[in-house]
Amino acid sequence: MKQYFQNIIQAIKTTLLGFQITFKHFRKAFRKPKPIFITEKTYFEQNTGKVTLEYPKEKLPTPEIGRYKLHNEIDDCIVCDKCAKICPVNCIEIEAIKATEEFGKTSDGTSKRIYAAKFDIDMAKCCFCGLCTTVCPTECLIMTDEYDYTVSDITLHNFHFAHMSEAEIAEKKALYEQYLKEKEEAKKQTTKEKVETQKNENEENTETKPKVVFKPKFKPKG
Repeated sequence: MKQYFQNIIQAIKTTLLGFQITFKHFRKAFRKPKPIFITEKTYFEQNTGKVTLEYPKEKLPTPEIGRYKLHNEIDDCIVCDKCAKICPVNCIEIEAIKATEEFGKTSDGTSKRIYAAKFDIDMAKCCFCGLCTTVCPTECLIMTDEYDYTVSDITLHNFHFAHMSEAEIAEKKALYEQYLKEKEEAKKQTTKEKVETQKNENEENTETKPKVVFKPKFKPKG
């Protein structure tokens, strides 16, 4: 009988001890440590308090050299097409229109001679290899620190960076076609003039060249 009551008392003591430990951690849970990145030396020392983030109100700091969402500074783009050619998953689509002359310069002084009628990046296809940012000669294509661009429609992951209107695209195409036409006509005219000049020179040389008179030679008899 005595052992019976001792067991009850022991059970109550252990239960109270358990509640004491539970309430101790519960009280500490209201203290929230400052969010730090995993590379910090004190990251694993944060063993008390809330350890989960209230996303999206709270976010962990992201490394500056991480590979996240692509962005193209279109004003610095020379539409060289290197990024689209090196992309292993073909997530970059470019439509270029050649200009008749230089129409501007990038921030690093590179001449701009090609218009970007279309510059689309489909981040749903992107494998985040970073090759496109490596080959970009003007460094206008970069990976930003934006890692969360969640959408309900996957087509919204296709980002458009060109800002030319349909009217402007048609105008620039017409101007370049006219330029090519005029260039071809000028080339034909130059070729025609060269042929006529060469023909006149040949005729002048023929008229001024003295005629060769044949004089037979006879040996004297004797």
